[in-house]
Amino acid sequence: MAALEAAEAALEAAKAALGRRQEQQEEEEEENHNHDHEGGGEPAAHNGLVVSENMKSNNADVKNPKSELEAEDRGAEEERPRESDSNILDLSSDYPRDKHISIQRHLADLEKLADLREDERKPCPLCPEEKFKACYSHKLHRHLQNLHWKVSVEFEGYRMCICHLSCRPVKPNLVGDQTLSKMGAHYHCIICSATIVRRTDMIGHINRHVNKGESESRFITVGAPKSSYEVVKESATDVQVLPNHSTPQKTDSYFNPKMKLNRQLIFCALAVLAGERKPIECLDAFGATGIMGLQWAKHLRSSVKVTINDCNENSVTMIKENCHLNKMKVKLNIKEEDDGETVGNGENSDTIEVTKMDANVVMHLRSFDFIHLDPFGTAVNYLDSAFRNVRNLGIVSLTSTDISSLYAKAQHVALRHYGCNIVRTEYYKELAARAVIAAVTRAAARCNKGIEVLLAVALEHFVLVVVRVLRGPATADDSAKKVRYLIHCQWCEERVFQKEGNMVEENPYQQLPCDCHGSMPGKTAVLLGPLWSGALFNTGFLRRMLLEAVQYGLDEAQPLLKTLVCEAECTAPKHFLTQSLGDENKQEECGVYIRTPSTFAESYLVHGKRKSEEVLRSAAKRQRAEHSTEHPPFYYNIHRHSIKGMNMPKLNKFLNYLSEAGFRVSRTHFDPMGVRTNAPLAQFKTVLMKYSTPTYVGAQAEGPVHLPGEIPVGEEVPAAAVIKVEEAELAEDDKSAAAVIKVEKAELAEDDKSVVAAAVFTESYPTHCAAE
Repeated sequence: MAALEAAEAALEAAKAALGRRQEQQEEEEEENHNHDHEGGGEPAAHNGLVVSENMKSNNADVKNPKSELEAEDRGAEEERPRESDSNILDLSSDYPRDKHISIQRHLADLEKLADLREDERKPCPLCPEEKFKACYSHKLHRHLQNLHWKVSVEFEGYRMCICHLSCRPVKPNLVGDQTLSKMGAHYHCIICSATIVRRTDMIGHINRHVNKGESESRFITVGAPKSSYEVVKESATDVQVLPNHSTPQKTDSYFNPKMKLNRQLIFCALAVLAGERKPIECLDAFGATGIMGLQWAKHLRSSVKVTINDCNENSVTMIKENCHLNKMKVKLNIKEEDDGETVGNGENSDTIEVTKMDANVVMHLRSFDFIHLDPFGTAVNYLDSAFRNVRNLGIVSLTSTDISSLYAKAQHVALRHYGCNIVRTEYYKELAARAVIAAVTRAAARCNKGIEVLLAVALEHFVLVVVRVLRGPATADDSAKKVRYLIHCQWCEERVFQKEGNMVEENPYQQLPCDCHGSMPGKTAVLLGPLWSGALFNTGFLRRMLLEAVQYGLDEAQPLLKTLVCEAECTAPKHFLTQSLGDENKQEECGVYIRTPSTFAESYLVHGKRKSEEVLRSAAKRQRAEHSTEHPPFYYNIHRHSIKGMNMPKLNKFLNYLSEAGFRVSRTHFDPMGVRTNAPLAQFKTVLMKYSTPTYVGAQAEGPVHLPGEIPVGEEVPAAAVIKVEEAELAEDDKSAAAVIKVEKAELAEDDKSVVAAAVFTESYPTHCAAE
């Protein structure tokens, strides 16, 4: 009873005190009401809240006012860290964030969190209790060292240890009970406080921060300062690039100096198209830094109307800055121009349109004469949009950098992207180019358009394809018929395109020139494709590209274009050098005469005259059909088919030998030791064997090296041999004098062969070679 009376007395005293405080606050509000004081309402509201809470607590346990005030102070102290947490989560704040407890400099600092000095059971500071129960210091030390410290990621003296706490949200389990779901292990980034699951991803994440110049322990979303940009000059065009311009990433502006040759080839193709009709609208669908579109506008001037597009906001900002750096005006969209600084002479030729949208959207909205696609990887996702609105006789060029799939390293990816089955062969680069053209052909045929391949280049880093668009279902059907399957022999690597037709052959191996199927057990051939079976080059277009490269001083593109011209004509390099570059006047492509330096008004025809265009188109079809049937589809590697123990002839001499044998022959850019010829593989090996010389004379004592089929397998080599070597030419690299050895009618016993051969070898070659 005494305790109850004391509690009632304390309650009455508290009510009296609250009443006096409320009266004082009401008086202060009345005094400050005419002065519009804002601070007076806060205590009233606060006190009102306290009164309401106290009124609700009448039915609960009784507390003294002193304990209530202490509880309010503790609540206020708990709310202050929450406010600071909200500031930390604000990405635009410059306030440096507090490091997570998993980020420490030394293992001792991590052990201090667990307080291992006391002999008590301690939990792990980085693991939940259900994952790692509390244990003694020696066991906890091994746990921290092996599970957290050894798998950490180091950055600037700090270690980002793996964390098992509930920092990263996870999906609930199948039952739907999120309390039973386990928290996954993750890392905390010291720079942006992101949570990364895998250690390799964390290392890549830190490297991306370093490449962007973000090494401080805070993350700012604004772009990097101008001082962190680097200015790169290429073909008289200056561009600003980020420090990570050499590391390809989907979120950053990528500039690859190794693609300079690719940019020069595309520029030459655009310059040739600009000479046919003016002005032309061209699109760089993936601008990145905008260097390609800037080169177009800076060199071709009023002949082109350049549009540079990119879906990344940072890239668009960089493109605008690069335009002003090269004294070009920027046009943001079709209707309104940029109201910023006007740089340049104010002509339309110095204006570049910059758009920020998806590449598929911009190609659906507008029509272009020239479209270039250079995405990050494959370009098959953008082909339908590119051929939808491209104008007649326009050009579509695409650069594919997914060489791992195209070069048969990831065959399942090639099947998924291109619908093509390919294997690793000696001509894998040409297979890649034909697979890309087949995908382009199918995309154009879906839009009732055909194509004419002007250029196909496959080098180490990319595959470039340039095609001209021909409208009409008839041309689409003709192009679609050129997509066929390829029969490839896995024993001798002979290859042939499958015959056109829908009837199933009883024995498809009969189409191969080789007889491996008859002499080898099991299946010897594989079906590749579908692939493009037509020509890969247009000679007239390549010659005019070479003229443009000479005119604009593109030194890196000129040697490759000369090789491509020889490859398109299937002639030896010396034949090409004797021809004049100005002899290609009256070149005819797609039914249109093209203006060349030799002829201007006579050979240029306006596209609007339909009757004359039809006549010229039919003549061009016949001419292209004749050239496509004569052009060899593939090449052979001379080293791959060399004979063991024989010295091959020099490549240029071997080209002359094949040409003298009546075959068309040329070198190829796909392979520096490749030979493009219409000769079958058996004839190719026969000529190679005929003009090959033995590695050394002593090797003939063991028996001559011969081709299979020329000498029966069971034929015995005679015991006595007559050796005649007249004017033996040593290798050109040694540049030694020729030696003539004559041993006439020397009948040697079988035991004395090696002695005589060694004597002959010693006379012909230096002493150190004989010792070997």
